[in-house]
Amino acid sequence: MAKTSGEMYRNIWLCVDSYDQGVMTGRFYHPGLEETSYGFASLAQFLLKVEQMLNEANFPQSFTAKRSFVPIVGYVAESIGGKKAETGAVGTFVIRLLFRQHSSWQGTLTWLEGNGEQTFRSVLELILLLDSALGGCLS
Repeated sequence: MAKTSGEMYRNIWLCVDSYDQGVMTGRFYHPGLEETSYGFASLAQFLLKVEQMLNEANFPQSFTAKRSFVPIVGYVAESIGGKKAETGAVGTFVIRLLFRQHSSWQGTLTWLEGNGEQTFRSVLELILLLDSALGGCLS
């Protein structure tokens, strides 16, 4: 089971609704944000939306400065709990982000239906773990 006590603000709930030929769609949510969930239509869109959310919350802080043409406008998350757990039609994961170093993410990925947890040292490792859990075309 996912670690839910203590530092809830580090957790991102990933609800995968479909995974077809390496294209993942679904929703994700963060217990500390007002909006119930954010939808995405691809893995790239998911990663970019999460990165934007992390930059706006300024946590975990990025080890390196993000290079972009658009300035980042930030906010602070107001609460960290009280959300009903959502599940994905194909799979449900908890991504626990511990660090953002070397222009990437480090943390753990918990697969709720598979009762498994793995650590990852980069976004690429995260992608490969998600693909292996979902029986994707990358393996």
